[in-house]
Amino acid sequence: MKLLRIGEIGNEVACVLDDAGIARDVSGLIGDIGPNSLGDDLFLMLRGANLSKLDVVNTQGVRLGSPISQPKNIYCIGLNYSDHAAEAGLDIPKEPILFNKSSGAFCGPNDPTPYTRQMSKLDWEVELGVVIGKRALHVSEADALDHVFGYTLVNDISERSWQLERSGQWTKGKSFNNFCPTGPWLVSRDEIADPQSLDMWLNVNSVREQTGTTKKMIFSVQEIIAYLSNFIQLEPGDLICTGTPPGVGAGNKPPKFLKIGDEVHLGIDGLGEARQSVVEFARP
Repeated sequence: MKLLRIGEIGNEVACVLDDAGIARDVSGLIGDIGPNSLGDDLFLMLRGANLSKLDVVNTQGVRLGSPISQPKNIYCIGLNYSDHAAEAGLDIPKEPILFNKSSGAFCGPNDPTPYTRQMSKLDWEVELGVVIGKRALHVSEADALDHVFGYTLVNDISERSWQLERSGQWTKGKSFNNFCPTGPWLVSRDEIADPQSLDMWLNVNSVREQTGTTKKMIFSVQEIIAYLSNFIQLEPGDLICTGTPPGVGAGNKPPKFLKIGDEVHLGIDGLGEARQSVVEFARP
């Protein structure tokens, strides 16, 4: 099952793709797709719905919103690919490295990436996103995947000068507006047989920069969920960004960073593709 939201910001319509790949309006059944609706009940309701009776929603030439309305929390795992750690010249972590992204960073999969005058090292990171569907606290690794609603595509956009050259935590380099484009879809967990066997890639201006696989994750999805649940009560709608493979701009020799006019194109097997253009920041 592939869930998506279509429309301009604040007016997105909750949809499901039917077997023919046609978007069907399910807002009359569930309202919106988000923390208050995600869970096994939603899954069973949509599985039992006669989608052919629901209105078709046009997907051509219209904005795709984020596939969930707004996560309560966005958690991120740093240096979680063995080949990315090697690229960065850093030791493999003994425990997952945790940081957060601001909720204001969350946006649609193809929304533009703003570039301000204070930025100088804007970077990309294709990542597997995990969306929680059931509250998780002190769960075991064996039970961890039962708490997942589904998976999605994320670009963990980062301003490296803020992240690494300013004092404090990584969060400040990860949380500017539109630094967490997500989607196009939220794919239910039953469609992803093994989250540890997904190929992923990212291009900048049609040049391949990242090629990876979730097989290289140091901490698996179930390990991450079980670990986080020792410290944090994970809630439905929470988004976990699970790390990136090698090929980030900072890992190039010499480093390579985004500038105004660049286009990032990324994808993960079964989770779709997204494109973001870097644009000059316009103050609201």
